[in-house]
This record gives sequence, C-alpha cells and structure tokens, in this order.
Amino acid sequence: MKVIPIFWVALILSGQITSDQVRHSSKNIPVKYPIGYSAYLNKVYTKLNDWEGLIDIYLPPRTDKPTPIIINIHGGGWNHGAKESQIDFETYFNAGFAVANIEYRVSKQATAPAAIQDSRSALFYLIKNARELNIDTNKIVVMGSSAGAHLALMVGLLENDHIFDGENNVINHCKVAAIIDKYGITDVWDWAYGTNIQSKSATTWLGTKKTDIAFAKAVSPVSNLKKSSPPIFIVHGDSDPVVPYRHSIDLHNKLLQLGVKNEFLVVKGGQHGNFEKNKNAEINEAIIKFLMSLDALKPGNPN
Repeated sequence: MKVIPIFWVALILSGQITSDQVRHSSKNIPVKYPIGYSAYLNKVYTKLNDWEGLIDIYLPPRTDKPTPIIINIHGGGWNHGAKESQIDFETYFNAGFAVANIEYRVSKQATAPAAIQDSRSALFYLIKNARELNIDTNKIVVMGSSAGAHLALMVGLLENDHIFDGENNVINHCKVAAIIDKYGITDVWDWAYGTNIQSKSATTWLGTKKTDIAFAKAVSPVSNLKKSSPPIFIVHGDSDPVVPYRHSIDLHNKLLQLGVKNEFLVVKGGQHGNFEKNKNAEINEAIIKFLMSLDALKPGNPN
C-alpha cells in the first residue's frame, strides 16, 4: 500500500502540519475504482465526544448476492497517518471485493487501547449495516500494514472477546474470514523494549500503561492466538529496520503450533514495506490466491 511521503511524515512529527492537512492536500490522490463501483466517503462509523471515526466504503454494483469485503487499516506507529494515504485497492476490486478504508484515533488523540476499540467499532458498523451495504458478514477480511497490521490482527483475533469494546457497540457474532498482516507489530512490549529495536511509538501509544507488561501483552496479537483464530496471511521483509522480522516469525510459528491456517511470504532483503513494484504484484497475487483457497471465501460458497 502507498504510504504518506517521507516529507509529509517529517512535517507531521514536527507539528508543522497535521494528518488532516495531509488528507486535504492538493497532492492527495483519490482511490481509483472500477466503473460500476460506488464510493461512500467519510461516513461516520462511530462518535466519541468530539471525535468522529470516518470510513470510506467502495461497493461493487448491487446484485442479489452479498459481496465479500476487505477492511483496510492504515499504519503510522499509531501516532500518525490517514486513510487517504491508502489508495491501491485495484487487486481487491478486480477480485470482486468491496473495500472499507478506516480512520482511528492516534496516540495524541487517545492512547491504547483506543485504536483497537475504534477498529473493532468499524467492523461492528459494517456488520450492523450489512444488509444496506449488501456485504457478506461471513466474508469479511481485515488487512493492515505495520501498526495497521497490528490493529487488523487484534480486530480478528479478539473474535467475541469484548475486553476493549465500548459497552454500547458490541456485536456478539464477530468472526472474520481472514486477516492480512503486512509487517505488523505482534508483540507490543518487545517493540517498546526489545534488544534490537526500542520504539518510542510503542511507549507513546501505551501512554500511562507504558510500564504495564500485562497490559502490553493484552494488546499484542501473539497473546491472543487460539485454535479458533482465523486464517492469516503474513508478509515481512527480512531486513526490516522498523518492526523486527522476528515478530512475524514468532507469529507464524505459533500459528503452526495451534494448527491455524496461515501463509508466510518473506521478502528477501525487504525493508519496512516500500517493496519494488514487481514484488508488490507478487504479494498481491499471493494474497488473492490465499484468500480464494479458504472455504469461507471461495466463490459460490453460501456459508
């Protein structure tokens, strides 16, 4: 997925501009979607005090059969980023998926577990409005990169555990069909205090709980794995200087131990995303092949 250019990130981190200014910049490129698709932009999926959680939804032509959907969650270390930085959904449109691209509260707005709560709320919104949107609640895939992948993993792995969900925003049947994890953080405590990488983004996001190891583990995907976990596609560069490659290795190994279907694509020499165009094409092809191999997502499966 395309990310915010580095000069924008530098300005955001320095406080000279906000992610909202990036969102409304003339340099912002809109999502291209196929003829027949409809775009519903900046829909409010949740509201907390003065903050509105926004979602962009791209739907294929309506038929008598509900459509599968990809929920995309942007990265940015939980402290910056905007849904408008994510524009490349062509692979999923071509495969017949609807796409929902979401915002969530970043660290300066609210610390952990707010981003998890928001991402789960977006899932609940789609489930509650499935009939109107003509989406198949049995064919929901959650996808993200970096911190967005962490959130995608938490959204799917928590299933019906409502520990981080708002009291008035709960769906009791909450099972996604698959998760796409692109070089995501799987152990928040390790990312904050690991031997090779110590991320200030992690301690900032943990906020007042930055020394609470039990809480850090509770918001970590590797601590929420179980035999019932949904299938997971993992991709990670083995030279990633931002999120340790070891995070994906550990996730993959634990999934194997539990007998959970997964696929691990390693990008040799790959950094933190920004892979070459041909490698991205290979990754996208592998993701679609993985998704289409799942019984829940096979075309014609009525569930």
